Amino acid sequence: MNARHTERPEPGDQADHHPTATPGSTRPSRADLTTETTRPTRAELAAAADRTIPDVLAPGLAVLFVGINPGLWSAATGWHFARPGNRFWPALHRGGFTPRLLHPSEQDQLPALGLGITNMAARASARADELSTEELLDGAAILTDKVARYRPRWVAVVGVTAYRIGFQRPKATFGPQPETLAGARLWVLPNPSGLNAHFTPVTLGLAFAELRAAAY
Repeated sequence: MNARHTERPEPGDQADHHPTATPGSTRPSRADLTTETTRPTRAELAAAADRTIPDVLAPGLAVLFVGINPGLWSAATGWHFARPGNRFWPALHRGGFTPRLLHPSEQDQLPALGLGITNMAARASARADELSTEELLDGAAILTDKVARYRPRWVAVVGVTAYRIGFQRPKATFGPQPETLAGARLWVLPNPSGLNAHFTPVTLGLAFAELRAAAY
């Protein structure tokens, strides 16, 4: 099954362009300090296509967040949701999961907070619509095995389109799902890409806060 999905896709987890400030952070984001020194070149971004990056995982997490697939910026840096303008890290803070706004380079601090990150599809691409349906189906199977091994309490898929395709749930909506995944509860969050205009930084943070209230 090699045909690409025809449903209007959501952008990839790094496919956005404008940095987003998060009011109320208790200290300056490292993004303000390190973005220029860590900005990949065009050549480095091009070379990052099809790379994979390590998961941020540990046994028994409270919530395992599942992106669609790494964007080129993430593949070039090794950091999940790394492109400036992606709103994952601000939403994580707004939702109450982190005590301050973390920079993507601080992702290894997440397991101590009971959090982790993986992806539905492992290979990096410029946009999520470069993934085939087969890749998302295979990714859902791999994710199921991963959840069975690491046993998080909740699995939060960050992107409803990827969830619908990968798990063959065409009518799935945001929020808690009726099914479980290898014993874990399932939740679907909006895609935090800056190209997802249906959610503002505030409403995205509220969506994350709903999950936190349920998970804790």
